[in-house]
Amino acid sequence: MKSRINLWSDRLFKQVQSLPAGMYNFQSPPESDHQYRLHLRLEPDGEGILVINASTILHLNRSAAEYAYYFINQKNPVEVGRLMHSRYKISEKQAKEDFQAFNGQMQTLIDTPDLSPELYIELDRLDPYSSNISAPFRLDCCLTYRTSVQNPDNSKRVDRELTTEEWKIILDKAINAGIPHVVFTGGEPTIRPDLAELITYTEEKGIVCGLITDGSRLSDPKYLHQLLASGLDHLMIDLSSDYGYCWEALKDALSEDIFITAHITITKKNSTKIHGLIQKLTDLQVSSISLSMDDSGLSKVLKEAQEFIQLKGIQLVWDLPVPCASNHPMSVEISEHAEYISGAGKAWLYVEPDGDVLPEQGASKLLGNFLNDDWEVIWKNQ
Repeated sequence: MKSRINLWSDRLFKQVQSLPAGMYNFQSPPESDHQYRLHLRLEPDGEGILVINASTILHLNRSAAEYAYYFINQKNPVEVGRLMHSRYKISEKQAKEDFQAFNGQMQTLIDTPDLSPELYIELDRLDPYSSNISAPFRLDCCLTYRTSVQNPDNSKRVDRELTTEEWKIILDKAINAGIPHVVFTGGEPTIRPDLAELITYTEEKGIVCGLITDGSRLSDPKYLHQLLASGLDHLMIDLSSDYGYCWEALKDALSEDIFITAHITITKKNSTKIHGLIQKLTDLQVSSISLSMDDSGLSKVLKEAQEFIQLKGIQLVWDLPVPCASNHPMSVEISEHAEYISGAGKAWLYVEPDGDVLPEQGASKLLGNFLNDDWEVIWKNQ
């Protein structure tokens, strides 16, 4: 989703020193009627990301990031008008009005439940992947390569799985590095008995938390509610298998207060049924769909499915770590016209069950081990 506000061009900022890069936090006072918390990460180039209530990440261009900085520091519009007038060639009146508009939009985002986990202000989704950022926007944590009971465990990629406490050490490192978003994936992450505990840990630390699952355990209302109560912010259900529980899990989850994405991997077997599957998701009022393909020869089917999703007015998600993630609509569309800018290894990193860090799922390049290596070493190896 892309959120817009009429802020000035970043060309105005080229000759002005950026605000100090770093992390800035705000928690509404206990006596406030409306409780919320904000975490702002300012980059050296002045752009930033704002985490709202540990559930939504707002990507900000330079002007929006500066307004967010003043918003977190509780500056009033008159003060901001004077500050901006002293720093840029803009009138106090215009800066004051812009800040008031920004405040209004921020309040709407704070008050709106079930938001998309990522929003953008005046930034194209590809722009953040080409900028010089201080840390990834997301860490994809593969808790296990084990799969559901219905599928054999045929993965021997790692010798062991990290313990709960070891994952908490990794999450602490991610927080200290300024990474605002964690997605738990697998294998099938719901096999891990500590999943709810790890979700709670991320929530308490102010991190946006997502889960990718085949839905095999979500048909149990008690378990689903346990995950939701732990602080889970968004959920992707992989419908790529033929198991009926995937669809039942989707229906159950859609009745809850959480942002949901449905994922389908296009195969030769289901390629003639894709429009029917998308229509079924439309009838269920799914608002977000992810697509990939397991064979490059299916690119035409993938593009047609993308167009059908757009026709239905449904959001298309393409950058979460799903099977065959490199074969998604964005890469196919852009590669035909220009060089594709991937966020792998930069905007997001992938952590295997033993702590090894890869640029993305399935990559052969090893950046280090998140448990054993310093973060600075891992990030330098990207």
